[in-house]
Amino acid sequence: MPLPQDWRIPPEFQPDPDALDFDLDRALAAVVSLRAAIPEDAFTAETLGTEREGQGAVIREDGLVLTIGYLMAEAEEVWLTTGDGRAVQAEPLAYDFVSGFGLVRALTPLGAPALPLGNSRRIEPGDPVVVGGAGGAAHSLAAEIVATQEFAGYWEYLIEDAIFTAPAHPNWGGTALLGAGGELLGIGSLQLPSRTSDGRVLPLNMSVPIDLLKPILDDLLRFGRVDRPSRPWLGLYAMEDEHDRVAVVGLAGNGPARKAELRTGDLLRAVGGVPVRSLAGFYRTLWSLGGAGVDVPLTVEREGDVFDVVLGSADRSRFLKSARLH
Repeated sequence: MPLPQDWRIPPEFQPDPDALDFDLDRALAAVVSLRAAIPEDAFTAETLGTEREGQGAVIREDGLVLTIGYLMAEAEEVWLTTGDGRAVQAEPLAYDFVSGFGLVRALTPLGAPALPLGNSRRIEPGDPVVVGGAGGAAHSLAAEIVATQEFAGYWEYLIEDAIFTAPAHPNWGGTALLGAGGELLGIGSLQLPSRTSDGRVLPLNMSVPIDLLKPILDDLLRFGRVDRPSRPWLGLYAMEDEHDRVAVVGLAGNGPARKAELRTGDLLRAVGGVPVRSLAGFYRTLWSLGGAGVDVPLTVEREGDVFDVVLGSADRSRFLKSARLH
């Protein structure tokens, strides 16, 4: 749900410019708001909506903006708004399914500074950070690193060293995670619940680490995708249940899982004969079978019955309206 236009981070949670070793106003001027319009018949429209709002970080003086890919996937129109209120149209360039990053480029000069790319592998729990939102300090948050660890998402997504921060920013999508020198350490992706030692549930933000961008940036700019074979995609949503079993919780469009008549509630017992013991393990075994199009043998449990089924995997990008976004 979009936040009201006059929302503000409470002053006591905003970053204090006097406590920082960088020019906070300049760094936050590199964070722009992003609004994307998606066709109603787009593959992602049902799950992500047709009007998406978030932010992105300017990473090159030519108006190249890094964001989280779900904001701009299949966009037919993208607008960026700078800190001084200027709206600039942009073009979508790439959405990398593996990292989750998206790139757009302003079609006219933004007049905004570019953030330097930091080293996300050097951060440690307890490090202070700024979760930078579009609109300056009032929309930004003083936070700290809680953990860096593996993250498996229900949408066939897995990354190493995901960055978790607290407290949580209420408008996290595409926020710029800024380090001690004002460098870009990551891009905000999710808000997740976390249980404390005393049983309380507190929200955290998960950011995609910037080091995942560095080896793929040139490919994304040149080809609109990373120059590597696409991973096999099944078109299912899966989560670990309370018994640490991997269960199907949804099906994506008319993807391979739906065509094979998998159902919500099915338990994934094995893939390629390898027992499934975790969501991350399921993904790793699936992707080890070969590239997109490879047949994927699954052992499935449904209401106590166990059976085998073979799914013909697909290239996820082929389901999107723009073939450039891989």
